[in-house]
Amino acid sequence: MSISAVVSAIYGESEGWYILLAAAIAVLIGGIAMYFTRDHIKVLQKKEGYLIVTFGWLIMAFAGTMPYMFTGAITSYTDAFFETMSGFTTTGASIMTDIEAMPKGILFWRSLTHWIGGMGIIVLAVAILPLLGIGGMQLFAAEAPGPSGDKLHPRITDTAKRLWIIYVGFTGLEAVLLKLAGMGWFDAINHALSTLSTGGFSTKNASIAYWNDTPLIQWIILAFMFIAGANFVLSYFAIKGQFGKIARDTEFKWYASFVLGFSALGAILIYLLADASNSSIEHPMVWGELESALRHSTFQVLAIITTTGFVSADYTMWSPFLTIMFFGLFFVGGSAGSTAGGIKVVRHIILIRNGIMEFKRTLHPNAILPVRFNHRAVPPQIVFNVLGFFILYMLSFIIGAVGLAALGLDFETAIGGSLTSLGNIGPAFGKLSPVDNFSWLPTLGKWWCAFLMLIGRLELFTVLILFTPFFWRNR
Repeated sequence: MSISAVVSAIYGESEGWYILLAAAIAVLIGGIAMYFTRDHIKVLQKKEGYLIVTFGWLIMAFAGTMPYMFTGAITSYTDAFFETMSGFTTTGASIMTDIEAMPKGILFWRSLTHWIGGMGIIVLAVAILPLLGIGGMQLFAAEAPGPSGDKLHPRITDTAKRLWIIYVGFTGLEAVLLKLAGMGWFDAINHALSTLSTGGFSTKNASIAYWNDTPLIQWIILAFMFIAGANFVLSYFAIKGQFGKIARDTEFKWYASFVLGFSALGAILIYLLADASNSSIEHPMVWGELESALRHSTFQVLAIITTTGFVSADYTMWSPFLTIMFFGLFFVGGSAGSTAGGIKVVRHIILIRNGIMEFKRTLHPNAILPVRFNHRAVPPQIVFNVLGFFILYMLSFIIGAVGLAALGLDFETAIGGSLTSLGNIGPAFGKLSPVDNFSWLPTLGKWWCAFLMLIGRLELFTVLILFTPFFWRNR
């Protein structure tokens, strides 16, 4: 918040003082809480880890509304909470109808919520908690996206630090490249913050479609979306020159195949079938048509698979087949260990391979046929966890859609709103398409979507386990 206040001061905005006041209140409340709990025995078990992760995110979301409310940028507390939760969970759904009219300090705070939430508030805290005498393994287990347990270093705090160094480095690199490609510094930094976090907040009402006449900008963002959707451990290996580990990684190969395959299919169909006047695709000449179709297709495929949610064109206007294809991509998600949301590619791999193994087990009931991932047998507990997660995800999606339908939303909008909130994606379908926003949702609908964002970002179990009676039992 203090950094956002400085941004306001740079642009001569009076809102900076109100943002600074929000920062001071946050520090004061945190300081008081730390003072009165300074003598508490700092013993952290798994239960406490889940509680701290969930309530840590909730407290951050409530605190994050202060800059919006104090400056008057958002007058409704429901809207402010929705925007903040959408930011921290990197969903990118917005209630703002005129983004370009907002103060620069508020837009920067909005992008910062993405960036903080992208790697995870708690992962950052993992590097700090040891100073307070608290170990961080339980928090990292509850916070780290996906079932992957890869570490860069045996100590979890050093892992978190290395992840943040990579995260900061990529953010800075993208900002510089976007500036060189033609963006102003303010837009470049904000979009770098949103891209690496796979968030999707833009400083423009038209999102990335604002730069449809500057393809290089979209190709740069496209490339960094791909990086952000891959496991950050692989980025570490790439920096160390260990490309063999990347080439052998099963999830990365599937992730890259999904992106390339669906992008190629989308590009062909856009080129052959799409109505250019509705899809915002330029057609100056044959090569221009091909490049434009490939760029828009790849951009939107990546924006959805990585759950970034940036928009370069309205994909719902391309063709019914492509609309259904993109609906299916909403269920894919990025890689485990990335900032992306969704189900995650590794879970799909385990689900598919377990399904194939069931056919083989039917033919050979006495054979021991384990599911393999990265040339290693996957423990049955992990397979059961993935199966349970998938069932819980689908149930959450259905219940979320039913809840929105009960509030009066039509079928297409209800399933789109539920799926985009749970997957932390951003744009959806129906009245929540890429050219619409969430400002018109009823109050209960915004709180319901915010809840779906939270459970989706924290991998379902972390939050929903708090609603089970056995979690609160002593034994």
